[in-house]
Amino acid sequence: MPTVKIHFLGAAGTVTGSKFYIETPHKNILIDCGMFQGIKELRELNWKNLPIDVSAIDVVLLTHGHLDHTGYLPRLIKQGFAGDIIGTAPTLAITEIILRDSAKIHQEEAERANKEGYSKHDPALPFYTEKDAEKTIRHFKNQEKDTWISLSQNIKYRFKYNGHIIGATYIELDLYEKVFVFSGDVGRKEDVLLSPPEKPEWADYLFVESTYGDTLHPNEDVEEKLIELIKNTLYEQGTLIIPSFAVERLQVLMYILWKLYQKNRIPNIPIYVDSPMGNNVLSVFESFPDWHKLSMNEYYAICNHINIVTSYKETWEVIDNPRPKIVIAGSGMVTGGRVLTYLKQLIDNNSTAVVLVGFQAEGTRGRLLQEGAHEIKLFGKYYPVNAKIHQIESLSAHADQQELLDWMSKIKNIPEKVFLVHGEATAADTLRVKIQDTYRWRVHIPKLYEVIEILL
Repeated sequence: MPTVKIHFLGAAGTVTGSKFYIETPHKNILIDCGMFQGIKELRELNWKNLPIDVSAIDVVLLTHGHLDHTGYLPRLIKQGFAGDIIGTAPTLAITEIILRDSAKIHQEEAERANKEGYSKHDPALPFYTEKDAEKTIRHFKNQEKDTWISLSQNIKYRFKYNGHIIGATYIELDLYEKVFVFSGDVGRKEDVLLSPPEKPEWADYLFVESTYGDTLHPNEDVEEKLIELIKNTLYEQGTLIIPSFAVERLQVLMYILWKLYQKNRIPNIPIYVDSPMGNNVLSVFESFPDWHKLSMNEYYAICNHINIVTSYKETWEVIDNPRPKIVIAGSGMVTGGRVLTYLKQLIDNNSTAVVLVGFQAEGTRGRLLQEGAHEIKLFGKYYPVNAKIHQIESLSAHADQQELLDWMSKIKNIPEKVFLVHGEATAADTLRVKIQDTYRWRVHIPKLYEVIEILL
């Protein structure tokens, strides 16, 4: 009887760094290859080599393109991986954009740290370079969703539509006639741009995200909240800053704000999108119309209505413009990107409002702002937080507890084991209890670097 080993190399006991290594007698498979984000102890793990023989990995399968699922790929190549990196076509398009953008940011931050001397490392080195990203992209190979693809006589996989972001899927992995289901990140039933996620119908072993395992998203009126915030911004003659994830959230915000203007519910306040990566992601929506609900007429109308910032020089022109305005800029957890420049100049201003619109991982600036920090550190210096901080939780692209339970509801068999990943300790444990109460399934919360051996 074949033995399968599952190595939990990331997103175990934490939300970020998704990496699940499956060792089998015939093929070795890595599901996702993400970077850790958040607290220092987690970020430092990114710099360590993986505790496995990376050259033995035959293939990487990607659920979707987010950095915490793909951002470690260039380091994997450096450690000796030489196989294919496989995902849906839009997932690989997103991953390419994200890797190129993050490589550029890594290089720029290392250069700035060396120039201004605020890093403890001498010299500060980029996590990976643009050259490393290009080398990684050459390993990409796309596959259609809904089609079983054989890796060997006893191993096959299939991508299934999962909402969340454009191109995102969950993965069904058939190992010796046992089905292993990896949820990736499960999307919302009601999404402005995407269809509801499909649901698995069979799972012998189920690996489920638990990001919001202890939460029900509030039933808030996003449009009304934005209208109120925009009214206040106009009254204060200030700036409304929305740190945004470049993939999906940014496009959703653009769509909602454009719709509000079309319906005469907000005035023609200037809206600036300052995210080079987000601008590139827009082109993915244009290239893959079958993966979202936006019509091309709407797409072009939105792009014409909103000011796309294309250079750092323009960033400063927007900051210096005294008129009230809305700025949507990356990154969503305020860990990097153009939003840091806006906050550095405007966070100490009473007329500034900051709206957080997604999950804020432990240890990120976004989480600090969410929890009421009186100051934040930007580029090695502390700045007082005088801006008003708001949150719109229902714009999250992650399923909440009830939606996760519903996503599992079509599974016909009783899984031999459910593994809860991609969640902080409280969220995962709350979801564990809920799954056991609802379905009577056996649930395990793996620790980082834990190895589970399964005899098939």
